[in-house]
Amino acid sequence: MARLELKNIAKRYGAVEVLSEVDLDIADGEFLVLVGPSGCGKSTLLRMIAGLEPISAGDFLIDGVRMNDVPPRNRDIAMVFQSYALYPHMDVARNMGFSMEIRGEVRAARAEKVAAAAKTLGLAALTERLPRALSGGQRQRVAMGRAIVRDPRAFLFDEPLSNLDAALRVEMRLEIARLHQRLGATMIYVTHDQVEAMTLADRIVVLNGGKVQQVGTPLDLYERPANRFVAQFIGSPTMNVVPVDADADGLVLGGGARLALTGAGAATTLGVRPEHIEVAAPGEGLIDGTADVVERLGSDTNLYVNAGDLGMLTVRRAGNLPVRPGERIGLHLRPENLHLFDEAGLALARPA
Repeated sequence: MARLELKNIAKRYGAVEVLSEVDLDIADGEFLVLVGPSGCGKSTLLRMIAGLEPISAGDFLIDGVRMNDVPPRNRDIAMVFQSYALYPHMDVARNMGFSMEIRGEVRAARAEKVAAAAKTLGLAALTERLPRALSGGQRQRVAMGRAIVRDPRAFLFDEPLSNLDAALRVEMRLEIARLHQRLGATMIYVTHDQVEAMTLADRIVVLNGGKVQQVGTPLDLYERPANRFVAQFIGSPTMNVVPVDADADGLVLGGGARLALTGAGAATTLGVRPEHIEVAAPGEGLIDGTADVVERLGSDTNLYVNAGDLGMLTVRRAGNLPVRPGERIGLHLRPENLHLFDEAGLALARPA
């Protein structure tokens, strides 16, 4: 496998800069996930690593060797696309081994590699089927098998699960996690689904507007976001963010509620995740609100609470919470789990 380095990478289309100042060091065997909203540059960055897009500035290295001008076929990187792109007239075995076939590898070597990949992916009984006789998840496994047989230095995944239904997405997410554990391969995975990012990644790179916002483990990003964008992008339901005024005694929220916090002088907004809000009787919490919508998910209950001047707050509690729409409730914010942000949206040190 391989160590990949991106040094001050930029991508421009004429005068339009879509990526800038991207610095990443991807360890041998690491599973790195690129996330961000549509148009943030994550797929463009993946294609630059693969050699499908030229690099406008900066350096891309594999195991210390500069690859900017190396054509895709010589980078020894396999890519799994959003579309399966299987040959409809070829069976599973030939689809998986076709890249070796066109390189002139002998039939016995091709068959051995295809059989090993098919066994790894649970396709051993399906190698003689045509793509039209496969489910969506099986087709995606064939696309991954086509990458595995090459035994590349790194795997690139460009939103490979976005065409699958919800149940298949969960199944294939587990398959990709198992595949990484078995192969120990360097993998870079692009998705807009932050659940995929949180469950698959060793580290996550959050992109927005062509710039890296934060790099870290899933729990680092969840518990210690670098800015308000990361805080609200990572986590579902999203973090609640409300404006605050700081004074010598702490923070004042809309409606006059006060939090006695030390070191919050530069804060202009406060963030709290839905699971870090406790539900109390009216008048017994920091603030009161009205349950507008109640979502009962079985394992959890989501409340969407109209908190007056603070706007709509989302609350998540475990199990079945006995609250009805229209009911008045009190809300208490756990002080040890609050996040503070300055006027520029940058995270401040945790308050005391």
